[in-house]
Amino acid sequence: MPKRALVEHRPWLLLSLACALAYFFLRDDPVGGVWLILLKGGGCAFLAIYAMLRHASADAKFLALYLALCAAADMALELWFEVGGGLFFAAHLAAMSLFLRNKRIHLVPSQKLLATGLLLLTPIICWLLSGRIEIGLYGLALGGMAAGAWASRFPRYRVGLGAVMFVISDFLIFAGMGPLEGNRLAELLVWPIYYSAQFLIATGVIRTLRGELEASTE
Repeated sequence: MPKRALVEHRPWLLLSLACALAYFFLRDDPVGGVWLILLKGGGCAFLAIYAMLRHASADAKFLALYLALCAAADMALELWFEVGGGLFFAAHLAAMSLFLRNKRIHLVPSQKLLATGLLLLTPIICWLLSGRIEIGLYGLALGGMAAGAWASRFPRYRVGLGAVMFVISDFLIFAGMGPLEGNRLAELLVWPIYYSAQFLIATGVIRTLRGELEASTE
């Protein structure tokens, strides 16, 4: 990466990582309150800024919108679960728009099978784990986002994997409402899996767009 890019863009990734780590280690600290909510939202908020500054395309703007909605959802969840869920639903729709704009032309049968499984099974598992129909409906958007990511032209072992990790993190949350209620390990795993997912999605999409831009200017 050129020195100028390091100076102008890496700080946003570092700030995102710093917020995510600080939230993870301070979330049970008495400091709590507004500062903790802002730290939680900062993880995706700085990724959104990174996306906006790193590429000027419509795809980058869709990515930034997705990440900004996720940041708002992360903060809202600390105050009102239903509002946070609604914002995540909107975020998944933004991500689906991005991935549908970038569909992979050729998919092998195994890739089609996994994408279809993510689309169909995610809402069913969300409903079974939580026992709540509204969370099953949320799972439709979650599964659509993950299926779209896996079937997109973006790298599957970065963007696709990130989307699947997002699904896993939500499964752990919903399992905490039922079979894993009170399980401390499951609670601890949610945030690192979720944030790693967002980091992979953001950097995977931007790396692809940047690579294409650099190739076109050679």
